Amino acid sequence: MRVGEVGLRDFRTYARAAAVLGPGLTVVHGPNGAGKSNLLEAVYFGCTGRSPRTRTDRELVRFGERATRVTVSVQADGREHELTVAYSSPAPGEPQVKRMTCDGAAVERLIDLPVRPLISVFMPDRLELVKGPPAIRRAHLDQFVAALWPARAATRREYSQVLAQRNALLARIRSGRAADTALATWDRELAIKALELRADREQAVALLSEPFAERADRLGLAGTVTLEYRPRSAAEDADAFVGELQARLATDLERGFSTHGPHRDEIAAIRDGRELRVYGSQGEQRLTLLALLLAERGVLASERGTPPLMLLDDVMSELDATRRGLLADELASAGQSVIATTDLDHVPHAAAASVTRVAISPGTVLQEAQAA
Repeated sequence: MRVGEVGLRDFRTYARAAAVLGPGLTVVHGPNGAGKSNLLEAVYFGCTGRSPRTRTDRELVRFGERATRVTVSVQADGREHELTVAYSSPAPGEPQVKRMTCDGAAVERLIDLPVRPLISVFMPDRLELVKGPPAIRRAHLDQFVAALWPARAATRREYSQVLAQRNALLARIRSGRAADTALATWDRELAIKALELRADREQAVALLSEPFAERADRLGLAGTVTLEYRPRSAAEDADAFVGELQARLATDLERGFSTHGPHRDEIAAIRDGRELRVYGSQGEQRLTLLALLLAERGVLASERGTPPLMLLDDVMSELDATRRGLLADELASAGQSVIATTDLDHVPHAAAASVTRVAISPGTVLQEAQAA
């Protein structure tokens, strides 16, 4: 499964543009501000229906226009498929319109399609995954679980729904509109879903731990590096989890929400007993993020049979020559990758015949060479 051509209309700085991604490595190069990041964002948007940089789709529409459209051709199952995401920004008083299609048929969510390629992205602002709040890491791990085992994606949604119901009941109890005896049913439901979600996360982190450590070492991250899942609950069954909830009921009622459960868990990258989130340098945190994404890529390739498409923006500029070479070798080992850079010399083997090169100048895409 791989992405072929990407077409853009009124997306960010582009009026109309198209680029063909090679089956292996594609290098997108050009000066700062030319639109390299925008092209990578368009690939992600066309494959997922959302942006990795903003939650506001209106920001994706080229200045002065009202609508944008991204089309992605995907080769899967021996056939070519077309994914399209179109967004129209509203005029005053009108609703926004977003339409996604696969081979011309409207779909609710691209991420549920079996022909959609898995996709992983490295951008500078994604360092928040390492150094930001735990909620970002939990969400990322849950997305990885859903990519690894699509049938388990519902577990996180179901847990969130039960949690919302319990929180609403806590608010009613706090205001005197309900009795705390009404919590028993929701406590039991929350316990069941919480243990399922925790088990999924623990299994996913167990699969990632060794590949993560290996890639961290390969990229030159000094010390012994590990990935740890830190659940709040030590309960071995639903009864024990319900007991933990009951022990915290007074605190929950005081605050008006559930303070215990996997929605408060943490995932930590540790180097020699210390969290890289706190004690790692900016460069070490970049290597940590790269090691994690590459580990996920390897696990997904093993479990799902195909590695995700990797989009890497400004990844080479802060790596030394040795680490650039190590990263390039890792990316070349399997799958499809796109690297955006201001300097072709920063990408090892960029001049090789097997590498597709795409030159970017403001608002313009020039296809230099396409791998056979």
